[in-house]
Amino acid sequence: MITVLLADDQRLVRTGLRMLIESTTDLEVVGEAADGVQAVRLAAELAPDLVLMDLRMPGVDGVTATRQITESRSATKVLVLTTFDDDDHLYPALAAGAAGFLVKDTAAGDLLAAIRRTVEGDMLFSPALVRRVVERALSAAAPTRVPAAALTPREIEVLALVGDGASNQEIADRLHLGVTTVKTHVANLMDKTGCDNRVRLAVYAHRSASTP
Repeated sequence: MITVLLADDQRLVRTGLRMLIESTTDLEVVGEAADGVQAVRLAAELAPDLVLMDLRMPGVDGVTATRQITESRSATKVLVLTTFDDDDHLYPALAAGAAGFLVKDTAAGDLLAAIRRTVEGDMLFSPALVRRVVERALSAAAPTRVPAAALTPREIEVLALVGDGASNQEIADRLHLGVTTVKTHVANLMDKTGCDNRVRLAVYAHRSASTP
């Protein structure tokens, strides 16, 4: 059974998420937090497998709560639920240790699948969010030459799909590979490019594609 802690200051949102999650047989909501302070305290008390985290909460916000949870409980994953106008919080939350980002209008089935995949070790991002963060990063930074990495043809294919915001499962489906193989390719890409997370790898993909 995968245990989930809900952290959102809107009671209606928490109620909807609880109803969705508890409609399954393998997921269980073990607690609810209305702010970051409660989220950190309940994460320590309940030791959930995953925290569904809203970034905008009163008092201690979701970014700070994410950092405190991931620093004290490495076994607990934090999956951020955000909105399209929350760009300024995405990189800080990523640096704080968030394992993935989904927009709040994600389809119910996709959200449930994301919870399971995140607990299994996948790092998930809504494709639309990846594109927004990548576009913002590219527009904010001065054009620079991207150091060439010695990539295999398969790694180049995987890199392009990471740049499109595809998940490991989606990459596996498109390239007819096993998910474990894709994870290995992504890990190798991060090592070769010096990118420490999936969003930075996506930015690298776009910069390398535009470098003459």
